[in-house]
Amino acid sequence: MHRSFDVVVGPTGPVSWLGANFWSRAGGPLMWRSYDPDLVREELAVLAEHGLGMTRSFFYWPDFMPTPTTVDEELCTHYADFLNAHAELGMTTIPTFLVGHMSGENWDPVWRGGRDLYTDVWLVGRQAWYVATLTARYAEHPAVAGWLISNEMPIYGGEGRREDVAAWAQLMVHAVRAGGGHQPVSIGDGAWGIEQTGHDNGYSTVDLGRFVDFTGPHVYRMETDQVRQHLKAAYVCELAAVGGRPVVMEEFGLSSDFVSPAGAAAYYRQLLHTTLLAGATGWIAWNNTDYDTLLHQRPYTHHPFELHFGVTTSTGEPKPPLLELARFATTLREIDVRTCRRAEAQAALVVPSHLAADYPFTNEVERALIVRTGEQAYIAAREADLPVGVVREATDGGLPAGYDLYLLPSVKQLTGPSWVQVLELAESGATVYASYCAGESPVQRGPWWIRTEELFGVLPELAYGLNDPIADDEVVLTVEAELGSLRPGDVLRFRVAGTTEARAHLPVTVTDGTVVARDAQGRPAIVVKEHGPGRAVLCTYPVEYLASAQGRVNPEETWRLYDALATLAGIDRPVRVPDDPRVLADRLVQADGREVVVLVSEHPDGTTVTPTVTGGLETLDGTRVESVDLEPYGVAVLRRTR
Repeated sequence: MHRSFDVVVGPTGPVSWLGANFWSRAGGPLMWRSYDPDLVREELAVLAEHGLGMTRSFFYWPDFMPTPTTVDEELCTHYADFLNAHAELGMTTIPTFLVGHMSGENWDPVWRGGRDLYTDVWLVGRQAWYVATLTARYAEHPAVAGWLISNEMPIYGGEGRREDVAAWAQLMVHAVRAGGGHQPVSIGDGAWGIEQTGHDNGYSTVDLGRFVDFTGPHVYRMETDQVRQHLKAAYVCELAAVGGRPVVMEEFGLSSDFVSPAGAAAYYRQLLHTTLLAGATGWIAWNNTDYDTLLHQRPYTHHPFELHFGVTTSTGEPKPPLLELARFATTLREIDVRTCRRAEAQAALVVPSHLAADYPFTNEVERALIVRTGEQAYIAAREADLPVGVVREATDGGLPAGYDLYLLPSVKQLTGPSWVQVLELAESGATVYASYCAGESPVQRGPWWIRTEELFGVLPELAYGLNDPIADDEVVLTVEAELGSLRPGDVLRFRVAGTTEARAHLPVTVTDGTVVARDAQGRPAIVVKEHGPGRAVLCTYPVEYLASAQGRVNPEETWRLYDALATLAGIDRPVRVPDDPRVLADRLVQADGREVVVLVSEHPDGTTVTPTVTGGLETLDGTRVESVDLEPYGVAVLRRTR
């Protein structure tokens, strides 16, 4: 089935953006007050020389709108020259209008007076006027590639009601169109809403998706596991692909105060390629330069690490992230990413609608758990070289049909209609896998499942109101009947972690299912029930949840279970690195049908692998290869031959 991979469509056709967020090192957010046209051209030239074709730029709101009814003419002239500088180099930019937050501090126009940015009619009107006025000045300039309404507005404007935020955002988009803006437009909110985090900050990707042209995640999350960190932005991209909108990595990066040069390069390399494989078609790094000369300027005085997010130094020298961007630019050009698509997936990773629908009395703790367990399942699937479509259960029920394997990882709840459909999917030939999870909330503790015996061939043996704690520090499952690639006598081991609510298993009595694995106490742990051409597979332990609750855990053995399920379901995996979960393999398909193979290593040291391939592998320039050398956290981009 189709996996999202949509490019932004600009005035001249499909585009794939690769660039950097831009503040000149002479001034940072205050650059327009002392604009230096020669330095700006010098800074842009360094980006262009390394294959970056665009920037995201910012109208610093307190400066550009000094009164409720005026824009600053001198600064507007400076911005016009900034656009000209882009055009001279064949570059483009995305202007950002409402910039009141930046790098650890908020700034207001002096006349705001504490009015609410979303619901005060007068202030909303002033914002719309400002957006339309600036759009009208620059809409026809060839260097304008798109528009962004804000910069991380949930931090600046605060959280709001979904209906208020959506109405405000729609009015701002209308203001762009009223000003003559015909280029793609989005909000600039960061994609931190309920569909990506489980927390409803008012910025619903579904709501906003009705009137924007792309979704733009900003990803700077901290982690406790290296593999999870490397794949985190990729999973955010999967969750942000709502409503068929292209996904652009609008902000990402790191301060070189946090990592070594090699660590910075590895993070960029991993994020760029894993998000490409996750459907992103645009990347705008944070940011173009360091700001050592601005040490005494806010926000850098109190957030000094913000001085060093640049891909160049404060003297314009390329840093390791810029070299990674340059290599990535070459790859995008060689594969012509604008005409690529993701290889189709036969497996679906299901995201329950309880994450996004905000049903009455839905517990936010449980929504956040859906994100964490889904992310861990995504990692395990990638480690098994199993391409998955991340699919959302429809509000009030319904899963997309047509997949051969459905993964319901550590699931506490689906809607009633979906449980009925899951049975129908198994009866029609699919393999359906679900693992039990009690959830982290004590409210109605237990599986919100129906037709459990009919689907899995087991009777739950829970005592009402209680869970059954996992007493051991390690869950040991011994296979006693063949399950795909798993054979009798194989052992799966899972370290145990999590809260007292969720660190629990499901005791069952098996009726007409078949036990294929037992735990150390001899209890049923994996049960399969055949349904004609298909089957349902139950894991009585929340293996994905247990891993998600730990640091430095990946790779863990859920990938072996998923590998077995893929084999059982007959999933075609034409490129694999078997027995090495630290090398991830996936494919893109070019317009002429040729397949691009991307190998991503999660080995902290260099490694050499010999992939199992249907057909063969060659470099992008046509040289046949059997084995592939990968540097620490390295990436190889190849082609598969038939």
